[in-house]
Amino acid sequence: MTDPSTRHLVRPLTVGGRVVVRHRLPDGSATDALGDLLAADERTLRIATRHGEVVVARADVLAAKPVPPPPARKGAPHTAIGTDDLERVMAEHWRPLEREDLGGWRLRAGEGFTGRANSALALGDPGVPLPEAVERVVAFHTARGLQPLIAVAHPDGGLGEGTGLVDLLAGTGWTVRTPTVVMTAATDDLPGAAEVPLPAGLRVETAAAPDDAWLERYHYRGLPTVPPAGRRILVSADDQVFVRVVDDGGVDDGGTTVAIARGSLSPGWAGVTAVETLPSHRRRGLGRRVLAEVADWARSRGAASTYLQVQGDNAAARALYAGAGFAVHHAYHYRVAPRP
Repeated sequence: MTDPSTRHLVRPLTVGGRVVVRHRLPDGSATDALGDLLAADERTLRIATRHGEVVVARADVLAAKPVPPPPARKGAPHTAIGTDDLERVMAEHWRPLEREDLGGWRLRAGEGFTGRANSALALGDPGVPLPEAVERVVAFHTARGLQPLIAVAHPDGGLGEGTGLVDLLAGTGWTVRTPTVVMTAATDDLPGAAEVPLPAGLRVETAAAPDDAWLERYHYRGLPTVPPAGRRILVSADDQVFVRVVDDGGVDDGGTTVAIARGSLSPGWAGVTAVETLPSHRRRGLGRRVLAEVADWARSRGAASTYLQVQGDNAAARALYAGAGFAVHHAYHYRVAPRP
């Protein structure tokens, strides 16, 4: 749920996200409330800080903005962040059209476009017994004509066996779909466009929204076209950039789009999605170039860390990303409900 009011805010605040709110005290001085935004309405913001809950009247807010999650361990921000926190970060880069919260779980729907927008993101405690939580997921998706789907994050290697949720789902016939690894890097360590020259005859274009040429090259899971819901989801982050490499090839009609990528932004983090290269133009460094374009864009916006997601068995893509400076942070997969 996104707070609709932007008064006093640098960016709209998302309930459940981490924020810092500078506000006026009764004596006229000011202080900061740093923590998770529990609730927001027209009159107040309620924030869970490490000293307890703080309720701030909107009339007293001097400034407010979202901030990255705190580190879970020592290290650089892209490695120190915990698995659940990084999952929450990534969820803000690919927002669904509809979301309901069940404790720490997020129930998401986006008219069937992508698993990320149409699954329950199972993080932390759902606030009800696990069997009931799973039933609630089934009811939520079934009511919207979707196949029930749960996204489960876990350490790389295996499928999270031995955890209560995974064991429950496996024991009740939920099958595995799309094992995926999440890779992260320090944005400053990623190559820039100046370090990845293009072959002759090619050029790069970037835009804040996808044009028809970009959309025609994007084929999520083999879809021939991007549906209207997909177009809305693609521009659902705080900010995004759409990169395409164009081969003029001697034509004068704008050329052919031969590689694409999408960059997205949330506090402290950039994300890379929708990386595709036309088969005829592979092994020419275009994947590295679109990554570099997103990295330059992310640096210009102050994102210290960058993440991407890649199917676990895609050895070529994993090698490309590792060569650019990414390393595995954790993994996730989807569990699909058995047919009634």
